[in-house]
Amino acid sequence: MHNEEMVAQARERVIESVAQNMHLYGVSPSIGRIYGTLYFVNRPMTLDELKEELEMSKTSMSTGVRTLLELNMVEKVWRKGERKDLYQVKHDWYQNFIDRFSTQWRKGTQMNLDASLKSLRDLEKVLSNTEDEDTVKKAEDHLQKITYAIEYYTWLNKVINLFESKEIFELTRSQNLEKEK
Repeated sequence: MHNEEMVAQARERVIESVAQNMHLYGVSPSIGRIYGTLYFVNRPMTLDELKEELEMSKTSMSTGVRTLLELNMVEKVWRKGERKDLYQVKHDWYQNFIDRFSTQWRKGTQMNLDASLKSLRDLEKVLSNTEDEDTVKKAEDHLQKITYAIEYYTWLNKVINLFESKEIFELTRSQNLEKEK
């Protein structure tokens, strides 16, 4: 195998791996191939260029690029004299992860926390208004589980805050430095 072939094979291996793992971002492997291609070309590309490179339909290409724009993984760029839209990868994978992780987890965590807090209040009302042993037992059991869930969602919000504030990098950097000593 020649060096040029090995370079192409190395690139394709990474693109395929990225494509297969794009489900983590909630998108299909074909969108991952678009991302991987844009990542390795080192220049902005038009939809037509991407279509030719990947041999996909223009509709699929347009939908894929729009999805990557929404995920904030690619951006539209301008080049003098070019009439068609150009797209390039945003190279900060850390920020891509933070954006996706924070948005998705914050939304889900807040929804679960709100439901848990409302249920907690309802159970406290039940406990103050009933003497039925079975009802009290169930309410106390549920209250214990919901209290645990609230503690978890509160902790998870702190983790999300670490990512959004980028303090996570300081924590992981210091841990890595400690291990190296």
